[in-house]
Amino acid sequence: MSMIRASMVLALGVALAGCGKQAEPTAASTPVAAPAAQSGTAEIKIGFAAPLTGNQAHYGKGYQNGVQMAIDDVNAEHPKLGGQPVHFVLLAEDDMADPRTATQVAQKFVDSKVAGMIGHFNSGTSIPASKIYSDAGIPEIAMATAPAYTTQGFKTTFRSMTSDTQQGSVMGRYAIDKLGAKRIAIIDDRTAYGQGLADEFEKAAKAAGGEIVKREFTTDKETDFSAILTAIKAQRPDLIFYGGTDAQSGPMAKQKKRLGMTAPLVSGEMTRSDTFLKLAGAEAEGTIASLAGLPLEQMPGGKAFEARYKAKYGELEIYTPYGYDAARTLIQAMKNADSADPTKYLPELAKIQYAGVTSGNISYDERGDLKDGAITVYKVVKGQWTVLETVGGQKQ
Repeated sequence: MSMIRASMVLALGVALAGCGKQAEPTAASTPVAAPAAQSGTAEIKIGFAAPLTGNQAHYGKGYQNGVQMAIDDVNAEHPKLGGQPVHFVLLAEDDMADPRTATQVAQKFVDSKVAGMIGHFNSGTSIPASKIYSDAGIPEIAMATAPAYTTQGFKTTFRSMTSDTQQGSVMGRYAIDKLGAKRIAIIDDRTAYGQGLADEFEKAAKAAGGEIVKREFTTDKETDFSAILTAIKAQRPDLIFYGGTDAQSGPMAKQKKRLGMTAPLVSGEMTRSDTFLKLAGAEAEGTIASLAGLPLEQMPGGKAFEARYKAKYGELEIYTPYGYDAARTLIQAMKNADSADPTKYLPELAKIQYAGVTSGNISYDERGDLKDGAITVYKVVKGQWTVLETVGGQKQ
């Protein structure tokens, strides 16, 4: 076999045409550098897709780094499948958090004959792309949390995190039972993730005895929430729940404070980030957010993983350990099957039990949802995310 060369290709879309029309998004291709495989070693391609540019790039890059670290660790073990030495290579694509781009990326991966797929990141990209992977028989472990991702009936779809049904339900009950909220306002960004999380939160809050006094929506591009917050203020809510990313919840926290609103902002895992703390500044104080999984210090391999990651990449991002576990789990299924052929290792992935960084037992139900996922609730105290409570999950 000829030596592998690492290459970097970037396809850029034109942002705005002169007449004011927006150009079609174009995926950015990023084959990741990897050590050359030895002669006689089979190369196995693993696909990866996430937003690697734009206001969600910090999520995607941290996710990618976790996957790459897992692949590097596996390659260092000199793995064999079917008695032959193998070398794993990551092919990464920027789907720009755009559903249309995601389907183009998915078809590109199918054409490249990847053996498995990590990603996509967003629910809005994972759901349309999953049909393409399913048709090709390629197993996919996505970060997507929208319930619809695993309710399509595909045998190839698996999750890295708990679903919005699990997380939204926990937070809806928590708002009523633990935070004492009775009157609740809800805002979502109308993405598959944001709206799905908000819907599940609303169901659980109502079931626990809460009243939804206002439901508003925005977009994942908006930064001015004055009108929405003013309308909500008039309803005197005890709590405001937001389904969306830190690019919106950060400015929202600032604007809420300027309007003199004292009701705490509550959100999901895309708000529980260092980026939110930077965007919200002092107004982040008191914000509450959930994150699927145990706190890092309680993750089975959390502290050791963090130390290794920091030495290689710097500060840990939210989704990094989940990307690492997804890649290790996918490859472990190949090892169990002694093959990278999706038709052979897919049954092994469906029944896998793997001790990862984020959980002592990563395993899936019949839909591909995690069987035992923890939800941890955090609060900003003195400018830092502080654990309030963890519900579920396994410790080691």
